[in-house]
Amino acid sequence: MSSEVFSNPMYHKLKEFKFKSGEILKDAVVEYITLGNPIYDDKGNITNAIVYCHGSSGDFGSIRRIEDLICSDGLLSQEKYFLISLSGLGSPNSSSPSTSNLKSDFPQFTIEDMVNFQKCFLKDKFNINHIKGIIGNSMGGFLALTLVSKYPDFADFAVSLVSSYKVAGHNYAMGKQMNDIILSDPNYNNGNYEKPLTETLKLASKSMYTLGLSREYYRSLSNEEINEGMEELALDGSEDDANDIIYRNNASHSYNIENELSNIKIPVLIIAINQDQYFPPELDAVPMSKMIKNSTLVIYDSILGHIGSSEILKVEDPIKEFLSKVV
Repeated sequence: MSSEVFSNPMYHKLKEFKFKSGEILKDAVVEYITLGNPIYDDKGNITNAIVYCHGSSGDFGSIRRIEDLICSDGLLSQEKYFLISLSGLGSPNSSSPSTSNLKSDFPQFTIEDMVNFQKCFLKDKFNINHIKGIIGNSMGGFLALTLVSKYPDFADFAVSLVSSYKVAGHNYAMGKQMNDIILSDPNYNNGNYEKPLTETLKLASKSMYTLGLSREYYRSLSNEEINEGMEELALDGSEDDANDIIYRNNASHSYNIENELSNIKIPVLIIAINQDQYFPPELDAVPMSKMIKNSTLVIYDSILGHIGSSEILKVEDPIKEFLSKVV
């Protein structure tokens, strides 16, 4: 699939968006792309929409993580489905502390707010009140599962990819450490900094370096290669915005839908990776699969660890079997 597909986003503006707190954001911007063409029923409703939700550091282009599923001969081919991927609430280029220039005056938000932002966009832009399915990777899985637990009739199926039903334990500690590094910078100034906190953001990014891939992968690297990898990650992280990071981390820290999983009516495919250090299957996917009645659990091996979703075709057959029942 041409890389141009993932580099030409479109933009839509919501006249206003209301947060759970009651605060209202005017002219809320949504960055998005679509792949494929919508199919309409006799009432003018789109019947083949599938929504993709990205991880914490991603955006609309992160849908390329499942490129093998959405290519022309994939199980979710854009020749058959209308695929929608947007940069979520709090992500750069959609409404966020940095994009809005509100900085610390931007309303604090939750995962549920991110879901409602998504729903408002789908309704306002495409008049969509129901989707065929939703796929969420990592933090995007939080959105997918929250959507189908809060709004059980909104989708026909959901896929949770390397994700969980709550943020706790080591995941909470990692995010808090990242926030604490940023907050410790005297130039942070309660979120009203005048210049980018470049060096602090580099350090915050480095703190997460050892978790994205598997332990086996890191052990295969020389110390020089590890140094290079850390510096590359630090450089990427230095381009982020400190408030955007803290707001998204705070939203994730409050995420826990354990008591709401029983609301889910639709089939859910839970895909996990044995070597995932963020969401080890025994702590996240396995217990979650027992709490969701109509769920299918698939676990595979990938030395890429958490980012091993790029090797999703390792479990093509069970995905095909699941989708054959829901699409």
